[in-house]
Amino acid sequence: MSTSQYRIVLRNCGIINPESIDDYIEKGGYLGLANALDKMSPQSVIDLVRESGLRGRGGGGFPVGIKWGATRMSQGDQKFIICNADEGDPGAFMDRAVLEGDPHSVIEGMIIAGYAIGSSKGYVYCRAEYPLAIERLTKAINQALSKGLLGENILGSGFDFDVEIKLGAGAFVCGEETALIQSIEGKRGEPLLKPPYPAEKGLWGHPTSVNNVETFANINPIIVKGVEWFRSTGTDSSPGTKVFSLAGRITNVGLVEVPMGTTVRELVYDIGGGIPDNKTFKAAQTGGPSGGCIPASLIDTPIDYEQLKKIDSIMGSGGLIVMDESSCMVDVAKYFLEFTLHESCGKCVPCRVGNMRLFEILTDISEGKAKPNVLHTLKELCEVVKETSLCGLGQSSPNPVLSTLKRFESEYVAHITEHKCEAHVCSKLMQYLIIEDKCIGCTLCKKVCPVECISGSRKEAHFIDQSQCIKCGECHHVCRFNAIEIL
Repeated sequence: MSTSQYRIVLRNCGIINPESIDDYIEKGGYLGLANALDKMSPQSVIDLVRESGLRGRGGGGFPVGIKWGATRMSQGDQKFIICNADEGDPGAFMDRAVLEGDPHSVIEGMIIAGYAIGSSKGYVYCRAEYPLAIERLTKAINQALSKGLLGENILGSGFDFDVEIKLGAGAFVCGEETALIQSIEGKRGEPLLKPPYPAEKGLWGHPTSVNNVETFANINPIIVKGVEWFRSTGTDSSPGTKVFSLAGRITNVGLVEVPMGTTVRELVYDIGGGIPDNKTFKAAQTGGPSGGCIPASLIDTPIDYEQLKKIDSIMGSGGLIVMDESSCMVDVAKYFLEFTLHESCGKCVPCRVGNMRLFEILTDISEGKAKPNVLHTLKELCEVVKETSLCGLGQSSPNPVLSTLKRFESEYVAHITEHKCEAHVCSKLMQYLIIEDKCIGCTLCKKVCPVECISGSRKEAHFIDQSQCIKCGECHHVCRFNAIEIL
């Protein structure tokens, strides 16, 4: 393990038995709750979290202490805490790992948050696709109840708090807090106009604080070890650590936790082990479908909220997808946009219709059908969708398109003007040609061709009829003599 990694959120994962509350307590679990209830007022808890500089780890990076303070100040006879465990970014599995490996850290964070804002009820909104996480979270809740750490009069303090699990159907849009709240209420998961914000009017019209799994897992260490300890890691504006899931064209795929300010190069090469097959790093996508591409020229960028914003990307929930020279950036943008298109709730026209038009334009580009002036239309439509969509899903959906356009415009131009995909990914722009000098006439390519477009006699050079070729690539895969070239 690289010394660049530093565990706060994942401190107990793989170390304790996640189904044993005693293991968690032995590692300092629920000590933060005990200290808060015994030594601190609700306002002092909020002040401590605000001073720590902890920012929400769900993507937006909003200061947690400010959100808790706003919810506490809102008027209401009932208030709610919601844990957003509905991570839906492609390649992201940070929250799942915490819920499966250390569920009590999330429950403890929720109880402390409830004490701070004056809430007696919390909900964990978790996608039903995480059965093991749900099972262990359920056991953890029952264990905490049996030890008096949940329920009525927690630790004799007079403070009551319960936690309930609500299962989601895996809709990406329900990661947006108002859509999530709608789903918990039994309604269709669609976002609402803001303001009012959930801190003022949230679940069933009551003040509500929504934070994600990783955010709650940070609360115990902050209270137990203090502000100075927490701020000693990370950067001034983004203290602490961030959990990333490394995926894509990288040697070491998996979860890492690093101090804020760690560079992309350190993540990809020092921790991730670099690019397989000695290929070249091309870009890294942070923020999932809502984020942007970081090109090789910016690989030494420190990762924190401000630095990523400067280079047109975002932190997101923590997915980091690595691309190498064999990645087509037009195809990458098309992939993320297609995901967002399918996950849109369809409530507002800019997202529902605008993203469909964007996808159609990208499809035309990838198939060599686009006209030379299409890039102006593409950029203009991206800006309209960003400015006019109702929620964060639609507002951020054009980001991968705009980001790849800005950093890799030459690839778009090559697709449009030369009908060429340099990465050999866009099949409609590819040609398979048999090199006469290398072909020995083994007939293997001819045998596997599904449309019988390859002709030639045994021990003679073969020929591919381009008008019939469907670009399946089977001939290229089976050729043992490197006689088939991709153009």
